[in-house]
Amino acid sequence: MSEQPPVPIVTLATGVPGLDEVLGGGLPEYSFNLIAGPPGAGKTTLALQIVFALASPARPALYCTVLGEPALKLLRYQQQFTFFDPARVGESLHFVNLGDALLDGGLAAVLTALTQRVEELDPGLVVVDSFRGLARAAAGAGAGRLELADFTQRLAVRLAGAQATTFLVGEYDGAEARDDPAFAVADGILLLSKDVERNAVVRKLQVMKLRGQATRPGLHLFRIGAAGLRVFPRVQLPPEPTDRPLPATRLDAGVPGLEALTGGGILVGDAVLVSGPTGAGKSILALQFIVAGARAGEPGVIAIFDEHPGAYLRRAGGLGFDLPALERAGRLRLLYLRALDLSPGEAFEAIREAAAGIGARRVVIDSLSGFELALAPSYRGEEYREALYRLVGALTGGGITALLTAESSGDAITDLRFSPFAISILADDIIALRYAEEAPGRLSKSLAVVKMRGSVHGKEFRPYDIVEGGIVVHTAPAAGPGGGADPGGPATSGRRRGRGGRGRGGGGASGTPTGEGGPWH
Repeated sequence: MSEQPPVPIVTLATGVPGLDEVLGGGLPEYSFNLIAGPPGAGKTTLALQIVFALASPARPALYCTVLGEPALKLLRYQQQFTFFDPARVGESLHFVNLGDALLDGGLAAVLTALTQRVEELDPGLVVVDSFRGLARAAAGAGAGRLELADFTQRLAVRLAGAQATTFLVGEYDGAEARDDPAFAVADGILLLSKDVERNAVVRKLQVMKLRGQATRPGLHLFRIGAAGLRVFPRVQLPPEPTDRPLPATRLDAGVPGLEALTGGGILVGDAVLVSGPTGAGKSILALQFIVAGARAGEPGVIAIFDEHPGAYLRRAGGLGFDLPALERAGRLRLLYLRALDLSPGEAFEAIREAAAGIGARRVVIDSLSGFELALAPSYRGEEYREALYRLVGALTGGGITALLTAESSGDAITDLRFSPFAISILADDIIALRYAEEAPGRLSKSLAVVKMRGSVHGKEFRPYDIVEGGIVVHTAPAAGPGGGADPGGPATSGRRRGRGGRGRGGGGASGTPTGEGGPWH
């Protein structure tokens, strides 16, 4: 007996950015779907956005209103979105009100009227808004649960027979979802929510059910803007191949003197945490890392959260780095992600788009504290750490070397706290910056490579200065606690991962220390 191949399921592009990715490729054609959520969550906007994306003369749409918002009022407000095309209303998109049929003859009359319109128009898309309002009105008129279940089942069968992709729109809470027959009959269920926490409004979407497709699990944030809904899929880690070779190539960080401490350079695909107190030069080191890559033909992305781009560019120019020229050459993208109520998925999407746009090989997140403050309150704490783990894993899993800056409090060396978020475990490499009192009333700066997975590295603290071209690390060990030289000296051999090729890539420093009045202090 020969095996029959499975019947292919044709998927439709919804026209909602990010939604097809969450659905596992698109919306199954001829499916019977439910869009549920509280008032104001965006259900009607989502339904109309999908309809306008899919409706055409060859696939007309029938939008049925019941006892909720009348069609005229609905059109008045929905036409404010850019997806709305008034020329298609009455041509490929038709509206009908079933309220009179419900009031005159109950559910049976609604089914008859809807069937008649389907036979007349032969639509490829059908929307019933609000299906929950229809059910409540029918129950108020004496219809029982069994009658409503029978109506829902008959509706699904008739629309499937007419080869229509259907959407029922309704206001449901958790208790109603367990009892309503629409949840059992539906092939797909999209649940929208709107949560308010500390003056922040966060909208989320969940695919509770979608027959025949592997959807992306979890809650996905979405926003409603002038173009309608945009969904930001929850960050997922790429699959880890079992035979993935360990990279041997090392990168020049663009910091003179740092290469000796890192055993020859930073390994490609590593996540590097640069930790230190305020004013120690974390952002400068990150900037040198990006500029060195850009000059070596490795484009980079800088996501900044703490400072306005104009001020950032001025300070970079004061150090001798012409970031606008690198942007014009397509070697750099500068992202300012300081929007209120940000989500990790939203930030990742912006970084991913920027990285893909220029083929970035290096990404900087400056800083983690600013990143957390930019998030909506519901994303902070444990969820923030989980999201950061996914974000860093997705970047490095794609071969991008990520550098993250974090402000440390207290003596990060003795109490082993390299960031206030307990995320140092995510880093492959840790570079710690610190202050020391060199003489009464004078501070000196020193750094050490605290951790490098897969590579031997120098363990001593080395003094550094900030000069016109950035940070310069000196060869002599720093004085004071922890400043003694490692007996073996800086590591240049014995690495588990090969040294590989590397280029200087520019970003070198010259000149004399800028002193306390210089830039970036």
